[in-house]
Formats: sequence, C-alpha cells, structure tokens
Amino acid sequence: MALSMHRDSSNSSGSSKHQQQLDASKYVRYTPEQVDALERVYAECPKPSSLRRQQLIRECPILSNIEPKQIKVWFQNRRCREKQRKESSRLQTVNRKLTAMNKLLMEENDRLQNQVSHLVYENGYMRQQLHTVNSTTDTSCDSVVMSGQQQQQNPTPQHPQRDANSPAGLLAIAEETLAEFLGKATGTAVDWVQMIGMKPGPDSIGIVAVSRNCSGVAARACGLVSLEPTKVAEILKDRLSWFRDCRCLDVASAIPTGNGGTIELVYMQVYAPTTLASARDFWTLRYITSLEDGSLVICERSLTSSTGGPTGPPATCFVRSEMLPSGYLIRPCEGGGSIIHIVDHIDFDASSVPEVLRPLYESSKILAQKMTMAALRHIRQIAQETSGEVQYSGGRQPAILRALSQRLCRGFNDAVNGFVDDGWSIMSSDGVEDVTIAINSSPSKFLGSQYNNLSMLPTFGGVLCARASMLLQNVPPALLVRFLREHRSEWADYGVDVYSAASLKASPYAVPCLKPGGFPISQVILPLAQTVEHEEFLEVVRLEGHAFSPEDIALSRDMYLLQLCSGIDETTTGACAQLVFAPIDESFGDDAPLLPSGFRVIPLEPKSVGCYSFLASLGQLHDGPAANRTLDLASALDVGHGGPRSAGEADTSNQNLRSVLTIAFQFTFENHYQESVAAMARQYVRSIVASVQRVAMAIAPSQLSSHMVPKPLPGSPEAVTLAQWICRSYSVHTGGELLQADSQAGDAVLKQLWHHSDAIMCCSVKMNASAVFTFANQAGLDMLETTLVALQDIMLDKILDEAGRKILLSEFSKIMQQGFAYLPAGVCVSSMGRPVSYEQAVAWKVLNDEDANHCLAFMFMNWSFV
Repeated sequence: MALSMHRDSSNSSGSSKHQQQLDASKYVRYTPEQVDALERVYAECPKPSSLRRQQLIRECPILSNIEPKQIKVWFQNRRCREKQRKESSRLQTVNRKLTAMNKLLMEENDRLQNQVSHLVYENGYMRQQLHTVNSTTDTSCDSVVMSGQQQQQNPTPQHPQRDANSPAGLLAIAEETLAEFLGKATGTAVDWVQMIGMKPGPDSIGIVAVSRNCSGVAARACGLVSLEPTKVAEILKDRLSWFRDCRCLDVASAIPTGNGGTIELVYMQVYAPTTLASARDFWTLRYITSLEDGSLVICERSLTSSTGGPTGPPATCFVRSEMLPSGYLIRPCEGGGSIIHIVDHIDFDASSVPEVLRPLYESSKILAQKMTMAALRHIRQIAQETSGEVQYSGGRQPAILRALSQRLCRGFNDAVNGFVDDGWSIMSSDGVEDVTIAINSSPSKFLGSQYNNLSMLPTFGGVLCARASMLLQNVPPALLVRFLREHRSEWADYGVDVYSAASLKASPYAVPCLKPGGFPISQVILPLAQTVEHEEFLEVVRLEGHAFSPEDIALSRDMYLLQLCSGIDETTTGACAQLVFAPIDESFGDDAPLLPSGFRVIPLEPKSVGCYSFLASLGQLHDGPAANRTLDLASALDVGHGGPRSAGEADTSNQNLRSVLTIAFQFTFENHYQESVAAMARQYVRSIVASVQRVAMAIAPSQLSSHMVPKPLPGSPEAVTLAQWICRSYSVHTGGELLQADSQAGDAVLKQLWHHSDAIMCCSVKMNASAVFTFANQAGLDMLETTLVALQDIMLDKILDEAGRKILLSEFSKIMQQGFAYLPAGVCVSSMGRPVSYEQAVAWKVLNDEDANHCLAFMFMNWSFV
C-alpha cells in the first residue's frame, strides 16, 4: 500500500511538472525585437505557411528559441486582434452615424413640432376671424380667407431697393439672405412635406422633403457625410462638378466682409431639359460665412429690382429665372464628418414655357432629384471614394470616371439645346417639323484640340444633330430606358443608304450604334463604374459583328460605346431616366473625343397636365399607326388647358402617367456629303421614334385592357386563328380543355388565352439553336420579361437550363408522335437573366386547319421568379 501511494505521488508530481512545461510553452514573452520582426513579416503576409514560418526562424536568429507552433499561435492572435480592431472601428463609425442621425431626427422632430404649433395657431386665428365676421357678407369672409392664404404663401416681406453699389449694401442683402435661408433650413419658413420613399437612416441618403403652398418650387435635404465641413463646402461651391444641368458658372467678383465672410456675384446658366423650352440663367449673390457654433454657411439668392443689388444683363436664348434664398448649412459632427442641410428654392418662370411642359418647371420632386439630392449623393460618393470603400475596374481613378460621365451628360445637353454661341445653326426642314436638324462646323468643339488646324481634316464638314421630342402616355420612364438599354436591336435595326454610309465609314465617331445593311448585332455590356446608390451606371458596350455593307462582312469589326444609364430604378419618385452613349475606339483613352447621343425621359406630374388627354383612344394593338400611344409634342403645343377631348373622356385621365421623351443623335459628316447625311439622320431618328412608339405600346402597364389583343407577327396567321389552333390542338392531344367551354368562339378565344394565368408560348417546330418564339400570352411575356416586339429575338435553348434541354430533347420524339408530353418541374431563365421556377410544363404540337404541324406550344404552370 505504501509503495502504491509512493508511486501515485510520483505520478502526480510528474504530471504537475509536465503541466507546468505545457503552460510554459503556451505563454511566451516576446522581446520588442522579436515583435518587430514578426510585425514586419505580418505586414507582408498575414497568414504565412508552415514552410514560411520555419524559414522565418532560420533567417531571424532572435526567433531561434521560439517553437514553430508558438509562431503559428502568434500570427493567429495577431489576425484576431486585427479583426477585432477593424470591427471595433466599424462599430464606432456606426455609433457616430447613429448618434448624429439621432440628433438630426430630434432636430427634425422639433422643427415639425414647431410647424404643428404654427399651423394650430393659424387655424385658431382663422376660426376666430371667421367667427368675428360671421355677421358680415360671404364676400367679406372670402376676403379674410384669401388674405390668410396670401400671408401663408408670401411670408417674406418685400424690401425696398438698397444702395448696393457699396459693400455695406451688399452685406445687408447677404445678412437678410442668411436669415431667410436658415429659416427654411431649420425652421418653418416653408411648409415642408417629406418625399415618399425617402426613409431616414445611417445608410440612407438622408431626410428629403419638398415644398407645399409656396411660390416657386423648393426642396430640402439633410444628411450625414464622412468629410470635414471645409471639404464639403469646397465641393458644393463647384456646382459644375455635380449639377449635371449647369452649363456654366462664373464668379464676376468677390468681396471680403468684415466678419470674415465673402460675398460673390455669380452668373449661372442651366440647360433646358427638352428641345422645346428655353434654357435658364441666374444672376445671384452668394454669401459664404461661418456661424458661432462653427458651422459653415453658403447661401445664395437672385439679385432683382425687388431684392436690390446690381442685376446682370440678360443673355440671348435664355430666360432669366429667380433663385429665392437657398444654400447649404454644414455643421461639424462629433468624431469627424459633417451634417449637411441643403435648401433649393427656385422660380423657373414656368409661364414662359408651353402649358404641356409646365410640370417640368413646377415640380418640387424634379428639383429635388436633379439638384438637391444630386448634391448630397455627389458628396457621399466622394466620401466613400476617399475612404476606399468603392472599388473600380479597369484601373481608372474615380475622378477620371466622374469626368467621363460629366462629359457624356454635358455633350448630350449641348446637343439637345444647340446654343448659337457654341456654333450651332438650324438647317431648313423637309416640310415636316417632327425632327430638327442642327449643324456645327467646329471640329475642335467635338474631336479635341488636336483638330484645331482644319488642314489636318481637309474634308471634315462638322457635326450634325437630329433632335425630336414626344409625349408618352402610361409608360414608366425607368422601364422604357431599361428596355432601350437591354434591347438595342429593337430601335437600332435600320439600314442606311449606301451613299450616306460611304461618307460615314471613314470616321469612327460618325454613326452612334448604327446597324446598316440589316446585319445582326449582339451587344455585350461591360460594367465600368456605378454610383453608391446605383442610380447611375457607367459602362462600355461592345457591339459585335459590325459591318457597313454586305461586301464588308468579312472585314467586320466590333464597335465600342461609352454609355451612361441613370434613373432605371422604378421605385424612385420624380426621377428623370436617361440613356446616353458615344462611340469610342478600342484604346479608350481618358481624353478620348466623345460625341454623345441618346434618350431622356422626364415624368410629368398629372396634376399640372390638366384634364386634356393627348391620346385619341387606346385602340387595339393590331390597329396599326392609329393605335400609337404617343404624340409628337410639337403638334400639341398650341392646345391649351381646355383643348379637345374624346367623347366620354373621364377625369380619371389625370391619374395617367405622362412623360416627355427627348431624342438627340449626333453624326459627323464630310463637306460634300452634308445633304445626304442630313437626310439619313432625319430618316434614322424618325425610324427610332416609330420604334420607341411600338416599344412604349408594348410595355405600357395598361396594355391588358379588355378590348386589346396582341398584334400578329410577320408570317404568322391572324392572332385569333392562332389562338383557336392552340386551344383545339391542346384538346385533341391531351383530351382536356385549355379554356372555358363558353369562350370557344370569335375573339373570346384570344382574350381568354391572352389573360390565362399560366405562361403559354409558341416556338417553331425545331429542336436546334434557331428555334425562336413566335407568340406568348401576357403571363408568358411576364415570365420571359420581354414584349411581343422583342419576343422574336429569344431562342428556346436560351431560356432552358441544361437539365431542361436534356428533358425536352428526350421527349421531343414523343411530342411529335403522340402530340404532347408532360415535362417535370424545373428552372428556366428570363431574357433579363433571372431564374424562373415552374411546377410542371406541357408541350404539344399546334396543328393548322390542314392538320399540318404549325408550331410547338408550351405551358408553364405555377411559375415564379426564384
């Protein structure tokens, strides 16, 4: 027993020593020199391999007394500390954002409470006035009510003209501008209403509101950015860098003030959004100062006869507009960053434009999208680029990509406006005013300074621009532009006269996205950059297999476009959608010459369009040109608010979505080909207008009206006959009924088939790559995410996955012999690349009246996007 106890004691003592040795191996104290050596290796390779760790021990004598396992543990701990540090930093940043946003929301809540108190006081005051004058006539009551409304809509008193020739007079105007701007930014000087869909949060753009019941249009935004106030002020002052509609901004003079601020006299020009309105210009006083709490303020207002100050001379081709007190309040945020308050309040003089266009100048939502939110988005974009959160492909710097986007927008705006001082002149028309042709003979304006010497281009004639505008009905701008971007062949598939094509062939920047000769062009979109909130995309488009004539098909080459697409988010309120592109060569230098062309769609708010409907009727899809749901805007400009209306037209037309589409395409030409190129350009744009009308007709949400039927495709039987063949063949082969028994006569068959809940589509009787779709009902078009117009471009094998193709091939002989086959559940792909699952599918032969095979029909049941 004693021996046994002695052995146990010895074993216990040995185990204790072994545990001490293990503990000693776990916890190693590293000298500062050893830590420095390991840190240097960690900076190069945070996760070294076993061989690298052994090599490190051999190469560093100071690490020779440390085991490889201990080195491995050190690197593991080091990576863990680095991860914890980054996570802690991220959480601190989020906490600072939440703290600042909470402060901002509390201030907004206080402002709204003050606004409520103000409205309650006004309501009580009006009730008291109405009670006091209750014994008077109705006319006097009306005068009291109108007086109260005028006081609310015009809260700013009119000031007598000052002697603004002295700095003291300008400073007085500046101080009044500052006070009125701060009242709008943080007070109740304007009745603000939050924009729908703009929810505040640490990762959102901020709090956005628009005006209600005030003169002009106004928008307000508050947000957080991770830039210092001085940097934010520098960005906002440079309006040319972020306001895409700004043509020029010149500071005529700058006067320092005694309180450390600066007064600037500024002249600004703003592009017109369409071809049928004049551009605007402003003559303003801009006041830059700081407040006692350290905030920076940049406020601005127009100098007019009522506000005082020197007024600049009006420019030709421009309409002088008024900027009411507006500006930026930039407050430093604890821990870094800034809180920004932006107010834009402008009177665009909407009475100077045709009535149908006035919604573009009377909408606070459009102002908020194009100016107020654009400023805040631009600052947030630069902030994330500065912090390294944004990654770009192609190795180009963010500033270069922004400059390319700006050049595309500016070039398109120049083409739409066609300013005389830029060298543009209008060419005589061919008797029809639907397309305007403008010519500019300045090569350096478009092709770069290297072409200043005309001797370098002896045959260069200049640049020609074909422009057109039209109204669209019930077509969401985002949906239309997205379709134009993804289905280029639907509007660019038009030939060009051989004589005109020969004149264009020498210039790589001549014809934007042209497909002469009818040869198929497939496009590949290569992403280049996108903004933080994905509201704008910059990309390179490769057009494959471009050829100018049949004899050039063997030498065909790819064509490249630099493309800017914006506003394709359907959930955005009041946003303008735009697709602008310019041909580039394969090298694509940062200073490559750009000749932009494209489309712009701007929504019109129904309330300002009035009760006039621009459509005669919806009609049927197969009624030809009479069913076009668009109208050339030029023909409607003289029709006022009380214009003609179709019989029985209801006021519900006010709820229809209307928008203005502007098209501008630019072409280079040689001197001796000017007339032929002008004729080609005019016809080309007219063809594009016709294509857009067909596309708008097809994608309009209201196309499912009960009296509308699908248009028969070329080479196909009439739609009603095809529908009868589909239903009859289904009944013959399967023994069941596809439609209800009471709908087997006349147009009712087609209508029932068109509105069938399952996706039904037909394709040619071929099991190869050339089997294309020829018909689909509405559910089928929704499933394929396409239209009747674009359906013929979709091939059967492109929508089926590999498993689906194998099943269909194995069942094809059964379909041809038996007449039909049931296919199991599977997954296919829409034309937009989205996966679609279905529970079961049926395929059957469609026989014509002679019982000959006409096509194959498929019905996908219970389908849904994955």
